[in-house]
Amino acid sequence: MTDVTGAAADVLHTLFHSDQGGHEQVVLCQDRKSGLKAVIALHSTALGPALGGTRFYPYASEQEAVADALNLARGMSYKNAMAGLDHGGGKAVIIGDPERDKSEELLLAYGRFVASLGGRYVTACDVGTYVADMDVVARECRWTTGRSPENGGAGDSSVLTAFGVYQGMRASAAHLWGDPSLRGRKVGVAGVGKVGHHLVEHLLDEGAEVLITDVRPEAVERIAGRHPAVSRVADTDALIRTEGLDIYAPCALGGALNDDSVPVLTARIVCGAANNQLAHPGVEKDLADRGILYAPDYVVNAGGVIQVADELHGFDFERCRAKAAKIYDTTLAIFARAKEDGIPPAAAADRIAEQRMHEAALDPVH
Repeated sequence: MTDVTGAAADVLHTLFHSDQGGHEQVVLCQDRKSGLKAVIALHSTALGPALGGTRFYPYASEQEAVADALNLARGMSYKNAMAGLDHGGGKAVIIGDPERDKSEELLLAYGRFVASLGGRYVTACDVGTYVADMDVVARECRWTTGRSPENGGAGDSSVLTAFGVYQGMRASAAHLWGDPSLRGRKVGVAGVGKVGHHLVEHLLDEGAEVLITDVRPEAVERIAGRHPAVSRVADTDALIRTEGLDIYAPCALGGALNDDSVPVLTARIVCGAANNQLAHPGVEKDLADRGILYAPDYVVNAGGVIQVADELHGFDFERCRAKAAKIYDTTLAIFARAKEDGIPPAAAADRIAEQRMHEAALDPVH
């Protein structure tokens, strides 16, 4: 484990001065032969081994990669706590273009780094990595989930991720409008990739009016070709400004809710699959001030982590689906806590998750 291309000083500055601090461990990984450059961040193991996916992305700099790993790992601690899992939070990012740089040799080298942590970190799929990639990583590391059924895994976790978001959306509708039904509601989905396209199917099945957009035109065309009832929108900016939009579902990368998007957002509810949707602290209050109900991302998108955690104990899809269905009740409980405490839902979710982690840290038997 070495410094990443001479950027150690910047990396350490990001780690120790980040507003997302408190991490237990950050590992910088480099394998010159395969070209691997990766960051593994462990935020907390209070509830158990850190669990979180591996993101493969062409970051502009090593410092940007570290910052993303830190934020994502922290989010996983809160997500796992709110999902009721006996896991802490961790995340890994591999620096590079997955279409160009991914190779079997690189994934095997990455697996060796994860294995060197001795089970403190359990990895899975994320943006830029897939079930087939986890099968390769697992050849070097037994602490790998998200594998194919042929290799003892549960397969694609995006199915239950989308199902959980759908349950969170129904809970949001019930809280705001007194009825969980989404029939006739106008829902805008930004990002129709691994998770987004499953969410679109849930919404169409219930009779919602669905609008879609994606930075990849081919993704939009694929969904529109399969489901002619959806409406295409040019881009996310046009989507969030759509008149009469009831629900906005950000399902791509993070930072979708920011100082530019929130003031022009027409939707009454935000509930989507993307991680780290709030671009910075304070955005949750901006949403509340505008009367927009925000379903905390790490709560509603926990279906996937519920699935991969179950894989460690012998995967059962129906058992996982039943757990993911409880995201509906968890989301309602967060809204109730937010109302009781007079705070935005994101702050209420944080309080509940922090309480569980704190209690676990005080319990020597845990």
